[in-house]
Amino acid sequence: MSQEQKNSKVNENAIEGRNPVIEAIRAGKEIDRLYVLDGCKDGAILTIKREAAKKDIAIKYADKDRLDHMSSTGHHQGVIAICAAYEYSEVSDILKNAEDKGEDPFVIVLDGIEDPYNLGAIIRTADQAGAHGVIIRADRAAHLTASVARASAGALNYIPVAKVTNIARTIEELKEKGLWFVCAAMDGDLMYDLNLTGPIGLVIGNEGSGVTRLVREKCDMTASIPMKGQIDSLNASVACGILSYEIVRRRMKG
Repeated sequence: MSQEQKNSKVNENAIEGRNPVIEAIRAGKEIDRLYVLDGCKDGAILTIKREAAKKDIAIKYADKDRLDHMSSTGHHQGVIAICAAYEYSEVSDILKNAEDKGEDPFVIVLDGIEDPYNLGAIIRTADQAGAHGVIIRADRAAHLTASVARASAGALNYIPVAKVTNIARTIEELKEKGLWFVCAAMDGDLMYDLNLTGPIGLVIGNEGSGVTRLVREKCDMTASIPMKGQIDSLNASVACGILSYEIVRRRMKG
């Protein structure tokens, strides 16, 4: 059973039932993920899927047993929406945060971080390292749940988090605004040899598969962390912390 399944039985951010979910979507409520009964094609479900598509809400299909397991009311009617614990920001808000502080932008971009505790830890690191915001993927990634909020130890109140449908395209748009991008990769250049100054985006990939090929191709540099032990990788949030503070060190040296 996945961590998501373990955490899904009791979810204080869930909306269950067809009418409540339709109204939540139409009202603009921030919905991270929509679970729909697999194979169900009746009118209400089709309406929900159509409304969700208008708002770029990720849909996951599940069988009845899975939905029953997730449901706390017992009346899900084939649909459960998981809402964000906190409101998302826009990418422009992150850049405005840097501008207001008179600093070069420092953005942490997460290409598929799935563990909510990793996401929370990275948001906490982002706050302490002076990053101006975090960008996450809309699909196949952890979102702003109550578990993430707890793991961030309060940092979620101070760090803007933007959710985007296409990380590669977002990187392209930010590069047009003057940012350089470096991604973490075990086969990258030693991080001490790279120029990690100026407006910068740090890209951290999925816990298992790392940064996706297309996103990596959009980056200007790849950075590796020196490894002296017997295992060949670090936890994603730890790697993010090490690389973030190398960026901090460069900035403090001027």
